[in-house]
Amino acid sequence: MAAEGGSNELVQVVALLGAGVVAVPIFRRLGLGSVLGYFAAGIVIGPFAIGLFPDPASVLHVAEFGVIMLLFIIGLEMQPSRLWGLRREIFGLGLAQVAVCGALLTFAGILAGLSAPVAFVAGMGFVLSSTAVVMQMLDERGDTSTPAGQKAVSILLLEDLAIVPLLAIVAFLAPQETHAGGSRLTGVAIALAAIIGLVVAGRYLLNPMFKILARSKAREVMTAAALLVVLGSALLMDIGGLSMAMGAFLAGVMLSESTFRHQLEADIEPFRGILLGLFFLAVGMSLDLPAIAANWGMVAAAVVGFVAVKAAGIFVVARLFGSNWREAVDRTALFAQGGEFAFVLYAAATASGVMDARENAVFTAAVIISMALTPFTAIALKRLMPPRPETSLDNVERADGLTGSVLIVGFGRFGQMVSQPLLARGFDVSIIELDVEMIEAAAEFGFKVYYGDGTRLDVLRTSGAGEARAIVVCADGRQTASKIADLARHEFSQAQLYVRAYDRGHAIDLIRSGVDYQLRETFESAMAFGEAVLIGLDVPEEEAAEIVADVRKRDEERLTLQVAGDIYSGIDLVNGNAPIPSPLTRPKRRGVIYDEALIGPAQPRVSGG
Repeated sequence: MAAEGGSNELVQVVALLGAGVVAVPIFRRLGLGSVLGYFAAGIVIGPFAIGLFPDPASVLHVAEFGVIMLLFIIGLEMQPSRLWGLRREIFGLGLAQVAVCGALLTFAGILAGLSAPVAFVAGMGFVLSSTAVVMQMLDERGDTSTPAGQKAVSILLLEDLAIVPLLAIVAFLAPQETHAGGSRLTGVAIALAAIIGLVVAGRYLLNPMFKILARSKAREVMTAAALLVVLGSALLMDIGGLSMAMGAFLAGVMLSESTFRHQLEADIEPFRGILLGLFFLAVGMSLDLPAIAANWGMVAAAVVGFVAVKAAGIFVVARLFGSNWREAVDRTALFAQGGEFAFVLYAAATASGVMDARENAVFTAAVIISMALTPFTAIALKRLMPPRPETSLDNVERADGLTGSVLIVGFGRFGQMVSQPLLARGFDVSIIELDVEMIEAAAEFGFKVYYGDGTRLDVLRTSGAGEARAIVVCADGRQTASKIADLARHEFSQAQLYVRAYDRGHAIDLIRSGVDYQLRETFESAMAFGEAVLIGLDVPEEEAAEIVADVRKRDEERLTLQVAGDIYSGIDLVNGNAPIPSPLTRPKRRGVIYDEALIGPAQPRVSGG
């Protein structure tokens, strides 16, 4: 019997993996997104179709950890510096859209006969647009880095942040049994204590813990520690009577400025991706198809009503914040659907008694249908709207039929300097750039630069990438440079590929992808700058050159180790300035004496001199 039970569980695991592996590529190929693929696969293998999972709630319970990990990663991205840089878009435009659309949808729900708590939860759940759908469509259109795309990303960030207080509100909206007044105050006190405890732990314990673990150089221990932080913070919030997702988010924010942030994200990402996909599968399995069929009129009304009301709110907010009518309509088409966080909110509301199972089924179905309609809405919008006025290309030529032996993509401050030795040697250099003002300014200084988007394969072909001996990617921005490099590496293998790297992490990714040469955009200037500082401090020029050469050598060795290992590899090759006390010697921190006999980086020892 035990063998039969184990075999049945294995069948279910294989079915989950197989359903996702088959459905997601098909749906992505159709332009409908991976999220809808998971939903469809879940419906097929769920209790109302094939019936491989008679109790999808058990799968959903485990898969909720995917949402917890997603919120942890969102927290890691919420560094105070980044939030401050996008503060106007996030807390102005984003907050206005969420507030206006939430109020309109709540009011519409009350008019439709829903109780105020149910109308609020249903409306606010629908306000949270699908990050997966919106980001995929922006990426496919190449609009992520445009001003309109950055506004869309800012709105998504605010909506991602909004799920945390919304989950807390749902917990307080939950029907309470009759208790003495002190019981509720006790619950609030416990919740506040849990939050304070998590903040204190994040501020004073997490970074020292990860520093100790990093010295062990045991990758599996770091991964285990990352999972411990996520699940431990979720458990602490759960004990405090709050959302586990809130705990994970706060832990992420606490670590957002940590030097271990990228490693934590890399360790958590595989678990997040698998469990989040499992979550969407479980949501699909949980769709009560008979209940939806019995309430099809209500589902249809919810879809039409919610989409129409939300679309009106998005359009009005966009116009009030200075968007032209085309941008406002485009944003409306992108954001008018509900999103995956609605399922989290609705599930929490159902578990706490704010919603019943029937309402959950209806509103969940409405969100899924709205998400499925979004790609079709965007296609219809593209065909019905008048053509977008093209950027004025007066006195600017498009890249077409170029034949240079070197193709430079991007002609900003970096590309301009790269072109100089090539032109001095007499190479035939073709240059493409997207910024029309830059093209016009370059013409005044004797450059022939063509208009072209290097992230498009057809533009690279017409720019002569197929005949070029070298493709030099000088475009600004990590994502843009990586996309151009991937296209060039796969489609134009005859050309050597040189890519400007944004930072060290980007350089590691480029090396692993197989580019011929990469260079961090500030590395050479920093080396020259540092050498000049040494000389200014009366270090002999020959000695300064030797020191810089040694730094270069160590940096190359460390980069090689990091490519083969992880971001912590070769950390001993870095020249640090933290004092290291001599054994059995109490540090007095008055001065630092360096061992001049060492050729490499000196190990400082503290002296009381």
